[in-house]
Amino acid sequence: MRRKDREMDRDFALAVADKCEWATVSVVTPEGEPYGVPVSVARDGDCLYFHTAQEGRKVDAFKADPRVWVVCVGDVERAEKAFTTGFESAMFEGECREVEDGDEKVRALRLLCEKYTPNNMSNFDAAVAGSLARTGVFKIRILSASGKAKVLKPHQRAD
Repeated sequence: MRRKDREMDRDFALAVADKCEWATVSVVTPEGEPYGVPVSVARDGDCLYFHTAQEGRKVDAFKADPRVWVVCVGDVERAEKAFTTGFESAMFEGECREVEDGDEKVRALRLLCEKYTPNNMSNFDAAVAGSLARTGVFKIRILSASGKAKVLKPHQRAD
């Protein structure tokens, strides 16, 4: 990392993944083309989970080469008196595989729903029962993690 003064540790990177609204997963397609797609992620230990259709360009890419690069952006603060931002971000190298075990699939979907729709959890079991067979769930095993942050200085903020 070029700016060592902004480098953050693995725990910081994992915390950014926990709070980010979405992440970008980048792959190389079977045709050798770069491809990035935004997904909603939930973390369990050293794994990131997301749901998707069971077929399509990204699924083909994961099956051809499970290596992925994931970028998460946490909080962003816009400066009022400078041309800059305060930010936090995390990057992960990982391997992506489809979750085939039914119990793990349900656990991953529960994590996602608890993060993104916590007020609707009373309907979770019925929703999963009706859609589990047609829902793809993928797991990214985190191989490496790095974080980065910049905090605005007081003179860059509003009065």
